[in-house]
Amino acid sequence: MSLVIIVLAYLIGSVPFGLVVGKLFYGVDIRQHGSGNLGATNTFRTLGKKAGIIVTLGDILKGTLAASLPVIFHYHGINPLIIGLIAVIGHMYPIFAGFRGGKAVATSAGILLYASPLLFVAIIIIFGISLKISKYVSLSSMLTAVIATVLSFIIEFKKGEDYILTYILIVLTIFVVYRHRANIKRIKDKTEPKVKF
Repeated sequence: MSLVIIVLAYLIGSVPFGLVVGKLFYGVDIRQHGSGNLGATNTFRTLGKKAGIIVTLGDILKGTLAASLPVIFHYHGINPLIIGLIAVIGHMYPIFAGFRGGKAVATSAGILLYASPLLFVAIIIIFGISLKISKYVSLSSMLTAVIATVLSFIIEFKKGEDYILTYILIVLTIFVVYRHRANIKRIKDKTEPKVKF
């Protein structure tokens, strides 16, 4: 059962919403536009707000659904957060899109939505504030990932829990920063595109 759930989580994570929405409704392959990334940010820039919102929600819910699989299948042999992590790997390296996927942000948030809805709301607010101030989606994503990890540690410390959420968020933060390494260079070079409100 563990193997079935792991494979299913990867396949869920591999669903390239940016590619699907772009091709089905706009006749556009977003991999050939903007940054070439399949994630929500490039969808916003290439296809507009409506498509961007749909892709963002789809990518978030991939993480939430994947993390829910052990509950859905009534299987307790593996931690749901680890299954969510598998979906993030699928999102970054999707089998349905030539293993070229997104940057792990929205699907990681989906895991957090499953594990701690209040913390999910908090990071959405933090991301919004950071984006308003910096105008960099990439920087805001990385900063939010770090803050989410710190907040999860504080929460689990107070509750006397086993820090599994913190461990998972550390891994996810590493994923997010690694996937944004080109953005980090552009920020340093002052060539990273800024969001226009």
